[in-house]
Amino acid sequence: MLINCVAYQDGRKLADLPVADISDYIAHNDAFVWVAMRDATPPELAEMQHEFGLHELAVEDAQRGHQRPKIEEYGDSLFVVVKTVEPQGEELVVGEIDIFVGHNYVLSSRQNSSHDLMGVRARAEREPHLLRHGAGFVLYALMDAVVDRYFPLVDAFESELEEIEERIFTGTSQRDNIERLYDLKRKVMTLRHAVAPLLDAIGKLHGGRVPAVCANSQEYFRDVHDHLARIASILDAIRDTIATAIQVNLSMIALDEGEVNKRLAAWAAIFGVLTAFAGIWGMNFEFMPELKWKYGYPLALAAMFSVSFYLYRRFRKARWL
Repeated sequence: MLINCVAYQDGRKLADLPVADISDYIAHNDAFVWVAMRDATPPELAEMQHEFGLHELAVEDAQRGHQRPKIEEYGDSLFVVVKTVEPQGEELVVGEIDIFVGHNYVLSSRQNSSHDLMGVRARAEREPHLLRHGAGFVLYALMDAVVDRYFPLVDAFESELEEIEERIFTGTSQRDNIERLYDLKRKVMTLRHAVAPLLDAIGKLHGGRVPAVCANSQEYFRDVHDHLARIASILDAIRDTIATAIQVNLSMIALDEGEVNKRLAAWAAIFGVLTAFAGIWGMNFEFMPELKWKYGYPLALAAMFSVSFYLYRRFRKARWL
């Protein structure tokens, strides 16, 4: 679905265009066209391919979707894929923005994403001195808007991890803690799969040999690269902390089980002594004089109680009971 199609010249908006007029405007070197689409259908992409002269392999990737974040060069044009990651309840929804960039055009198509990029266009139009850089600056603005929306997710991950770490030592369900840690780890890896490939790819847009369309915006792409590097570093730290927290949680479970085993062993020792006494005096031998002694029964009970009480005190002192 077409959202908007606008022509710009010298950093200023010229007009809203019908799709059929795109090829006429991009024929002028002093103007560029910025088109935004959402959930574009194959016929719509085919029409855009005809108007912009897009490479067929890039259009094929956009039609298929589910691409890895990447930046590919096709002659003087670029095909860029960035992932949107949006919270939806307890889950993360991964979307995709495909961006075609040429000397005098930008075409963006977002799929499975509720991210509204209208704010990017409004921001660019408020800064005509930057929009004058053309398609390269628009590509930066789109990528920067997506990357900036990763930061709230990272903050949420850190807050959730701190909460789980506090719960580990408060006697709450260790099973619940492990389930939450693994769920958090899955979310972290989802975001990292969006960040890491893009971090590697964006290095093509600043320093060294840079595509001509981005030559005047290298410092802006370097800023996006720095943001991605910081996010990737934080995600790696969170992942390592999660692994440590899982090990600590498992250790706490082992300690709890050890405490239970010690209690069971202590009571088993006490009742084992009672069983030994009862077993000895329960034998039916003829020559056991204490069995016919007047005070044999109470003395046997006293001996059993005394030994059991002694063992109980010893285990209590050793913190086994």
